[in-house]
Amino acid sequence: MLFVVAQNTKAQFNYPATKEIPVVDDYFGTKVTDNYRWLEDLKDTGVQQWFKAQSEFTDTVISRIKGRDILYNRMKEMQKMVGDIFGVIHQNKNTFFYVKVERGGNLGKLYYRSLPAGKEELLFDPEAYGKGTELINFVVDDPGNKIAMSLSKDGAEVCEIRILDVKTKKLLTDSIEPVWSEFSFEFTQNSNAVLYTKMNSTDNSSDDLLKNMKVCLHTIGTKAENDRVIVSREHNTELGILPEQFPAVTFSDDKKYIFLDIGSVKNEKMVYYAPGSEFSRAKIAWKSLIKFDDEITGYCSIGNQLFFLSHKNAPNFKIGVTDLQNPDFENAKIIVPESKEVIRSIQKTKSYIFYSLSNGINQYKYQINPTGFIIKKLPLPEGINGSAPFNPGQNDRLIVYNNSWLSPYTLYEYDAIKSTVVKSVWFDMNGKIPDYKKDFTVEEVEVRSYDGTMVPLSVIYPKNIQLDGHTPCYLTGYGGYGISIQPNFIASMAAFLEQGCCIAFAHVRGGGEKGEEWHKGGMKSTKPNTWKDFIACAAYLVDKKFTSPQKLIGNGMSAGGILIGRAITERPDLFAVAIDEVGVTNALRMEVTPNGANQIPELGSIQNEEDARYLLGMDAQSKVKKGVKYPAVFVRSGMNDPRVVPWMPGKFAATLQNNSASGKPVLLYVNYNNGHFTSDIDVTFKELSDMLAFSLWQVGHPNFERSNQ
Repeated sequence: MLFVVAQNTKAQFNYPATKEIPVVDDYFGTKVTDNYRWLEDLKDTGVQQWFKAQSEFTDTVISRIKGRDILYNRMKEMQKMVGDIFGVIHQNKNTFFYVKVERGGNLGKLYYRSLPAGKEELLFDPEAYGKGTELINFVVDDPGNKIAMSLSKDGAEVCEIRILDVKTKKLLTDSIEPVWSEFSFEFTQNSNAVLYTKMNSTDNSSDDLLKNMKVCLHTIGTKAENDRVIVSREHNTELGILPEQFPAVTFSDDKKYIFLDIGSVKNEKMVYYAPGSEFSRAKIAWKSLIKFDDEITGYCSIGNQLFFLSHKNAPNFKIGVTDLQNPDFENAKIIVPESKEVIRSIQKTKSYIFYSLSNGINQYKYQINPTGFIIKKLPLPEGINGSAPFNPGQNDRLIVYNNSWLSPYTLYEYDAIKSTVVKSVWFDMNGKIPDYKKDFTVEEVEVRSYDGTMVPLSVIYPKNIQLDGHTPCYLTGYGGYGISIQPNFIASMAAFLEQGCCIAFAHVRGGGEKGEEWHKGGMKSTKPNTWKDFIACAAYLVDKKFTSPQKLIGNGMSAGGILIGRAITERPDLFAVAIDEVGVTNALRMEVTPNGANQIPELGSIQNEEDARYLLGMDAQSKVKKGVKYPAVFVRSGMNDPRVVPWMPGKFAATLQNNSASGKPVLLYVNYNNGHFTSDIDVTFKELSDMLAFSLWQVGHPNFERSNQ
């Protein structure tokens, strides 16, 4: 019978052939066979041809699904209705510099506007620099004369820094690379140099891509190969920097101090400091400021006061203050003690400290006066209020983002000196989207997981829903690194809702929704809680008849690949469709990838016997069994992805294609012009419309049938 099922599957979906070459690994006594190790050699022409064949096969299947264009066009329509989309905003004296995606556009451009009534002017269009170029971040020097920008190509996260002359709107000859997309960079006080963290390689497949980085100083007008090394593993052996740790040097806003942050996947900080006067020395005499075991995840300085956010003996976090020159965190003054709600972040303007407090649904902002430590709540609307300082070195103003599940974010400006909140005039999206609150409702519930733990679940559904199990439902989760899923309006998801569907967000362990204990409840030895919580949320949606196993779509992205991969290998009967986006589905092999060593604090090391047991449990690929009826699976990969190398989702797709007995399709979607993600809205909407159309086809939605031609 299994043979017949297998033949029927191949007859229905004639996948490109994938040969099996067994490689057996022995993980401290547990032997695991990997039939697809050969796919890891991305430079091999045979592997390249296999990916190309898979991509073409997927395009052939997807192109025949009716309704795909409807989703894409609706997303674009909604983007126009939402209006302009603003990214990084920086105020320099009376001039605003900002990234904006124009209404209906696809890539952010750099603009500026001088107050009080200056006209908006375009400063830099990344596509004029080169097709597929994206503007990732920018900083402005103190006089407002020069801008340093990080630029990427085709969704790659290895960037180049270019410097723009504001007056002439022309690029200087300087080219600084390679730099990582998430790393900060800044001008020195005299504006004649740029401080940045330099990568060791530009090759996404190189083991050195994210190792042995160094902080360099680039003097404007000179060649980058002559940049001075400020900090590196070799230059500062006394600091014991590990190859996989990321050094970054920044100035305090008043330039009184310089800070060295030894970063990693850990949320906890390791920080050194020195007086600003040390910066010109050939080798800076760094002093220890924060250690990992202080369990501090954020800090700000005003003068000699060091404000810090810590979860030490306070899983929901606390805020304290100590003397920067003589830090004593054990006996520091606690300004904001731990409470039932979670303190999510700490930031500063020129003269004040701000923090966010969340109850899981709404997020409130508070202001601390560093003189007397008086605290007051900001008069902001209900919802998720995120914020960023306009310029923490110059003023006491915040840009505030108010989000919800059913409406786009609204921008507010807060003036700490005047204690006023106003809806932003300069950064008003002027959107006119449908009032989704009329037709849809949000239900925030808690679901009992397998061990009795109550897991938050957000369900968004049509008000006229018939609770009969016939509604398609899209359930997504993440569960890693203490990252929380917060209410946020997403145009693609709104287009999905309009098809009469519901959406659910599972706030599983491994995230930060309930503080640091929630994070620790889904890492290393406790990682099974992540996918078991997700399974419990899926079962709840079925039990309450929001949907059924024949209509349920499960999704996980990146580290969420562990979640979705293990959910469908543990409960294949519970899902009709699984979407694995650039997912970690081969955890046993993560450590051999460029981003692998960096993940050890969160996932563990395969070189450690105890950790190896945990990684064996997380590895979805090795859990796929021949003859099991798995859901339809859509696996997305990006060929420019250095975080989760493309062979990992490729191997997962191959394993399912050769073993699933359900007859349902397993597609490998390969984007050759993308990485882990992209800021190109058109690329994003195309990927999402393909994934959602595939899913709705598989759950039998009448608007998404597949033609034979």
